Amino acid sequence: MKKLGLALLSASLFCAGIAAAQPVGKLAYPVAPRENTVDVYFGTRVPAPYQWMEDLENPALHKWVDAENAVTDAYLAKIPVRGWINQRLTELWNYPKEGTPDQLKNGMLFFRRNSGLQNQSVVFIRASASAAPRVLIDPNLLSPDGSTALAFGVPSPDGKYYAYALSEGGSDWDTVHVLDVATGKDLPDEVHWVKFSGVSWTNDNRGFFYSRYPEPPKSEESQINQKVVNQKLYYHKLGTSQSGDRLVYEVPAHPEWIVGGGVSEDGRYLFVETVNGTSPNNQLFYADLGNPEKPNISAALHPLYTKNDASYQPIGHVGDTLYLQTNLDAPRGRIVATKFSDPAPAHWRVVVPQAEGVLANAAMANGRILADYQIVAKSRLQLFDTAGKLLHTLALPTLGAVGGISARNDTKNVYYAFTSFLYPTTLYRYDVGNDETVAYFKPDVKFDPAPYETRQVFYTSKDGIRVPMFIVAKKGLKLDGSHPTVLYGYGGFNISITPGFNPMLPVWLEMGGVYAVANLRGGGEYGETWHKAGMLGNKQNVFDDFAWAAKYLIKEGYTSSKHLGIQGYSNGGLLTGASITQHPELFGAAYIGHGVLDMLRYQKFSGGALWAPEYGTSDIKKDFEWLIKYSPLQNIHAGTCYPPTLITTSWDDDRVVPSHEFKFTAKIQQAQACANPILLRTTGSTSHVYMPTDKLIAQTADVWAFEAYNLGITSPPGSN
Repeated sequence: MKKLGLALLSASLFCAGIAAAQPVGKLAYPVAPRENTVDVYFGTRVPAPYQWMEDLENPALHKWVDAENAVTDAYLAKIPVRGWINQRLTELWNYPKEGTPDQLKNGMLFFRRNSGLQNQSVVFIRASASAAPRVLIDPNLLSPDGSTALAFGVPSPDGKYYAYALSEGGSDWDTVHVLDVATGKDLPDEVHWVKFSGVSWTNDNRGFFYSRYPEPPKSEESQINQKVVNQKLYYHKLGTSQSGDRLVYEVPAHPEWIVGGGVSEDGRYLFVETVNGTSPNNQLFYADLGNPEKPNISAALHPLYTKNDASYQPIGHVGDTLYLQTNLDAPRGRIVATKFSDPAPAHWRVVVPQAEGVLANAAMANGRILADYQIVAKSRLQLFDTAGKLLHTLALPTLGAVGGISARNDTKNVYYAFTSFLYPTTLYRYDVGNDETVAYFKPDVKFDPAPYETRQVFYTSKDGIRVPMFIVAKKGLKLDGSHPTVLYGYGGFNISITPGFNPMLPVWLEMGGVYAVANLRGGGEYGETWHKAGMLGNKQNVFDDFAWAAKYLIKEGYTSSKHLGIQGYSNGGLLTGASITQHPELFGAAYIGHGVLDMLRYQKFSGGALWAPEYGTSDIKKDFEWLIKYSPLQNIHAGTCYPPTLITTSWDDDRVVPSHEFKFTAKIQQAQACANPILLRTTGSTSHVYMPTDKLIAQTADVWAFEAYNLGITSPPGSN
């Protein structure tokens, strides 16, 4: 396979065999029983024949899912390019990867590294930047199948302890353990039922703040399906039982809000944040802990910003001056300075005003401020002094994105990652004092990007709005409408989709494919204004932007409908689900990954209610009126020819519960009016976020093989 991979760089072997996929006749799908359930919303009757699938312990449901998996496995086994894609993807995936380190004041570094194909990345420690690394925790030893994931880890301020969270089967539920770094032994401490939280140590190294929910009922279904409410902030003191942990803050008036806490770098202040689910706005409080070496955990909380009208994020403080990243009166973000004793916005000092791009991140570094801007989803990294003077604009390698910034106000080194579609994630160390940057970790991927290019284009959406899109393809591509193309989108939660390397992309390019990413409204590419234009009652703009991206690719000659596939995951799965129900004729294949597909009932399960600020809920009449118009499940219509579609989920997904995919699959299979396959793949011991490398490679290969075959790729590159 190595020889074949190198040969693909030759233009004569670049084009894969492309032809119309041979129809296999309409598949025989397992029969899903229909019930006469009807939900009534404000006088509107909505049939819900598959609502019984919300009972995840129903034996009939498990039997049906097993039968669906059998149909999917049989179909995928017959795809000619599946084996080649899996083999080439595994080959390309097998390179060392490393994350930016957590750095301590004493110079210690904690970081993760994966040798290539390890199911979970290993935690390493260095005593200093020049010291040899040693293994601290190898999660691969915790479970033979890689199903136990290390969700996060945080060293204590002196590096003596390491608090780390384990997730069983990839669940959002975490259990926090504490490791003695010198001995490698676990302390007796265990903190359970942590979800949507990290930990933050006090500077005496004797304990940490964390957020947790009440313990759910014992059944596995309840732990996955049950709506989570009443998160509270606690303090855990080492050597004590969790039952004695101190309650720090709760919001009983708003049981669905998120509550989190973090200690300032010097240990002087505790900041407490409350958020209405996934809203971009937050409330901010602080407590003066006094002497960092003897913190007063009982210190009173004082309000800073409680109107819930904007985002207020502390980036550091110097004495009584607090530096904030905020979008108050600045939808693209700005940096301001205020006083703990006088925090009113009217008295702020603007340090870095709103600029051309979106302020994605900011941090204090060696007495200065490092700002990461996104200029239409591309990074610009700049260093300012605390008076707001621009000191340096860091040189970045190419069009791409900065991530994983690790900075401290008491050290001169800043660590960050940089990546792009054709640029594997590389780690850099920046000396703030000398304005010097060095690449200290550069991966060796067996792929030559030279024949390919990334372009950013702009197209006009349905309502005349100009939308950006990245296109990755072979240089000099002939725009004759023949190229298999995958269009990806997300469009939600103020999340910007920036350029990033994925080992699957070279595989797709080698097959002659084109890859496009549309930066839809609902994301954060132009700040909060762009986000609001694609949320709540404006959500249809997101689906329109995606459809018009597809039309642009077709009009410009990159592809045609029969050669155009779409992909989306989570909120992006909602996007692709809505896209095939609104425009089934526009696409040649679709992938719906763990998508939110029943918009009338999503808020009833697990953390779904947290998304209400983004979507609205069917409990409110005006929200119901826009949700019913686009909810993918309720907009499937019998007698329609839907494009070939692969749908994936997991029994253990406790974020977007699998009943979304089950109900959608059952209904669309029953409605399908042509031979195009509608397949469901349900896994176990994986979840919404965490998936062992071997399963991730297998699923990625299957998704792309499915789309490649249905877009016309019937043989590996160079085989004709």
